[in-house]
Amino acid sequence: MRFEERRQLDRLADSSEHQGIVALVASRAAGTLDDILAVANAGTGRGEKGLVVLLDGVEDPHNLGAVIRTALAAGAHGVVIPERRAAGLTDTVARASAGALAHLAVAKVTNLVRTMEELKEAGYWLVGLDEHAEKSYTEVDFSLPVGIVLGGEGKGLHELTRKRCDFVVSLPTTGPVKSLNVSVAAGVVLFEVLRQRRFASRK
Repeated sequence: MRFEERRQLDRLADSSEHQGIVALVASRAAGTLDDILAVANAGTGRGEKGLVVLLDGVEDPHNLGAVIRTALAAGAHGVVIPERRAAGLTDTVARASAGALAHLAVAKVTNLVRTMEELKEAGYWLVGLDEHAEKSYTEVDFSLPVGIVLGGEGKGLHELTRKRCDFVVSLPTTGPVKSLNVSVAAGVVLFEVLRQRRFASRK
């Protein structure tokens, strides 16, 4: 059992009518980083490069579901989520993923920073998104195995997570709103990865 703020309970229950208690039941069991790397390594024989999405504290289950759906559509091999301060694999996530949760490996890890180091050791470059970064996401070469690191709603990347990234990039925007919903940002970057890789394969 753990205690959370009212707004967090509202988000988890997808309603304000919960009487202060929310029980979380997983829609499916989470996997491990090794599961994701196994899927990525299997794709190497088909000429694929590893593509992993890491979420640094995404708490809204609808956002998590949308990211999983987008990641699958863009050819990612898996999504990594932390155990704490993040949405779990609930029915709400499954519904928001429109079935993608059944087809994409999702790993739940106790320490995201350590997982990032493990990915680096496996030959991955890590690209974090931050609205204040000077480098644009289009300036990164995504042809190598890569992990896309996305921060939580409102807070963005934690400092330790940010420091472990090889590149920190932003999405150029216009107007007064400088940040995008995490699932939208994921879609923009993941399909840039797909675009670059398809272009490279035609050379």
